[in-house]
Amino acid sequence: MKIHSVKYNFIMNFIMTASSILFPLITFPYVSRVLLPAGNGKIAFVSSVTAYFTLFASLGIPTYGIRACAKVRDDREQLSKTVQEILIINSVTMLAAFMAFFFSILMIPKFYEEKELFLIYMAGMAMNLFAMNWLFNALEQYSYITICNLAVKTVSLALMFLLVKEADDYILYGGITVFAGSASYLFNFIYARRFITFRKNGVYEFRKHLKAILVFFAMSAAINVYTNLDVVMLRFMKGNSEVGYYNTAIKIKSLLTTLITSLGTVLLPRLSYYAKKEQKEIFYQTISKVANFVMVFGVPVMCYFMMFAKESILLLAGREYMASVIPMVILMPTVLLIGLSNITGIQVLTPQDEEKKVLYSILWGAGADFVLNLALIPRYASSGAAFATVMAEWIVLTVQCIYLRSIVGNMMKQVSVGKIAAAVLLAGIAGFCIKRYFDAHVFITLAVSACLFFGVYGAALLGMKEKFVWETLESMLSTRR
Repeated sequence: MKIHSVKYNFIMNFIMTASSILFPLITFPYVSRVLLPAGNGKIAFVSSVTAYFTLFASLGIPTYGIRACAKVRDDREQLSKTVQEILIINSVTMLAAFMAFFFSILMIPKFYEEKELFLIYMAGMAMNLFAMNWLFNALEQYSYITICNLAVKTVSLALMFLLVKEADDYILYGGITVFAGSASYLFNFIYARRFITFRKNGVYEFRKHLKAILVFFAMSAAINVYTNLDVVMLRFMKGNSEVGYYNTAIKIKSLLTTLITSLGTVLLPRLSYYAKKEQKEIFYQTISKVANFVMVFGVPVMCYFMMFAKESILLLAGREYMASVIPMVILMPTVLLIGLSNITGIQVLTPQDEEKKVLYSILWGAGADFVLNLALIPRYASSGAAFATVMAEWIVLTVQCIYLRSIVGNMMKQVSVGKIAAAVLLAGIAGFCIKRYFDAHVFITLAVSACLFFGVYGAALLGMKEKFVWETLESMLSTRR
């Protein structure tokens, strides 16, 4: 089995991440205008509810499976046994969650109102059993993941433009969304035979997985509180339209977060492998590079989209969604906060079997999110939910930094915080000039402002000889030679 370099894996994952950003940029403006806030709110509500049942169905397997398989990936027999054990555990939990979901649709009136949409999403949830993305991530098979992902997205894009024509087509759109998310899963199950066998070999040892799986499940459950509970609470307190406004801001935030955390996603299996082999020096060198990546890219992205939130909403969703602007501005700090907590929690604590500390940090954040949502949504609606999310992410990061206080200082010493701040200030001045004196179509405004803002930012870092940027540039130039 060939294991590619981190650089190759990052490039492949970046292509997939870019497609995850590009495709919504193509589809979201169209869907927002066709389905309108109410239709989008229904999709967001059903999706959020389904996420809870999917959470129980998958337990903590999506993250635990990566670590468990990465540690034994050099032994085909042991890897096969590990995968079989995880799949059997997942089958039991999936069946239980599936039955609970079905009866919930029948018994809860607000669920039954959208029973067709719920049943479609329920079918997509069941397909998750065959996904096995944790296996391919552990084996760092990013070429396969990327190609499969792009193929399914392309088909889904065509179906959306062909079938979704009016507001009542939100059920069709829900079906296309489920297809986009699960169509590749059966191919994954078949392709997995290249790396493992499904023949039983020896006695299964379920118990050794259960403790860690349950910890990861608790982590996922807590995360879902402040990633989906706000949408559900908004729906019950304020209605579908308010959910639609909030979901627009959340979608943009999620796209940007995916971009910033893309390198960390690639490194989890590699870092788990380093931790297993006790290669501490290269482990912490890699972590420092990720911290640099997140700060150098996360800070300007956060600042730019706070400054141009109104223009972004106008372009992606239209004037009907202007109520999304303030929630989007409030949410933007989470792009950086999630990027940093992804390092401290997923990249540092998890590979070292310290997932309980990650869980405790998330529980603090989830508790704060619930209380703040309860207090703020009735009065401030989507803006209140956005503020609660920011505070939750801040608490999660703070608690994780307390656990890692012995290494956080050394890690951040590698980051040129002063140079990044100075470069962002210069870029912000350039962005302000565009916002104040440049009057053009919103697309042209965003294109010109982005080129100027990030151009000034990049030039400033190069001019100040920021170490990470220069090393990245030199690496790219040496690759081309």
